[in-house]
Amino acid sequence: MHRSGPGLDRPEPSIHRGSDQPRRSPSAIAPCPHGNNDLVSAVVSVDPVVDCGVYVNGVRDPAHRHYTDALAHVRSTGQGFVWLGLHAPDDAQMAAVASVFDLHELAVEDAVVAHQRPKLEVYGDSLFMVFRTVAYVDHLSIAETAEVVSTGEIMVFVGADYVITVRHGDQTELSSLRHRMEASPDLLALGPTVVLHAVADRVVDSYLVVVDEIDTDIEEIEEDVFGGSTVAIDPVYLLKREVIEFRRAATPLAAPLARLTAPNPWLSDEVRTYLRDVADHLTTVNERVIDYDNLLSSMLDAATAKVGIQQNTDMRKITAWAAMAAAPTMIAGIYGMNFDHMPELHWRYGYFVVIGVMVAISLTLWRTFRKHGWL
Repeated sequence: MHRSGPGLDRPEPSIHRGSDQPRRSPSAIAPCPHGNNDLVSAVVSVDPVVDCGVYVNGVRDPAHRHYTDALAHVRSTGQGFVWLGLHAPDDAQMAAVASVFDLHELAVEDAVVAHQRPKLEVYGDSLFMVFRTVAYVDHLSIAETAEVVSTGEIMVFVGADYVITVRHGDQTELSSLRHRMEASPDLLALGPTVVLHAVADRVVDSYLVVVDEIDTDIEEIEEDVFGGSTVAIDPVYLLKREVIEFRRAATPLAAPLARLTAPNPWLSDEVRTYLRDVADHLTTVNERVIDYDNLLSSMLDAATAKVGIQQNTDMRKITAWAAMAAAPTMIAGIYGMNFDHMPELHWRYGYFVVIGVMVAISLTLWRTFRKHGWL
């Protein structure tokens, strides 16, 4: 997969400094509040901090610091910036981070609640950007799954001397991105905004991967709709719903990227050049998603029409067989009535003649329906 910007084409290192999952720390053990029960329960709190590093001239400071100390160190020395990575923080945890970095309360609320549209907000001299992340859900057949695309979110706070990434969901991890950027000090030396570009590039590249996988599913549905004798509409509905969900994640991102790539006071010309490449990739994704949406709508119409034709064919066959059964039933019904005066009632060969007439009528109807394609 193509990655824009220098230094991002290098393979990921095989050894990572840490996982992209938050650390867990045990809290105090409190008595169980159920009557006189002596049992105790251990409450485990999740530390949202995935990683925190200080970068000076693109090189990571080897010292391990809490984000409070890291920011204080950067501001006391006047060099470098802090990159803090968080995973699904709660209200209290995000409020603690906000108090240290002086984040705007509205952005903090969005970072905790999640479920936001992709957007870019400017609060004073800081930026807040929301990305919707997507991941393809592996499955053997589109007819055997309930989900094709899963979604999450990444929020990025960018200030003059810090960048904070807040991730919700496991769709797009960022640890490997951090390690790859640390292998390119010249890139990190551009400052916190280059991390914003790297996150945008990672997210849009994941869109391209999902688009390629959806293309395979669409080919499978096309074979079922136009190649099989029977048509299942449910898989078409499912994939169309998932494409719409994907479209809601990718399409709104175009507007924030357009603001960032236009001349602005927040990003350098070099970073904006890299973001233009990301915007081009996003345009490709959006065009393909629109094409898929239109194609699935056409396939849905075709599948519906094909089901209607199948139903008409079935009803025509049923009507033909019912018509063939009606003639013998009518004759048998007449001779089943208890009348004294019936034609040929006491004729010795009357039974065989009536049976022959029934068979002859049925064969005539069968040949007629067969000739006209009803059977």
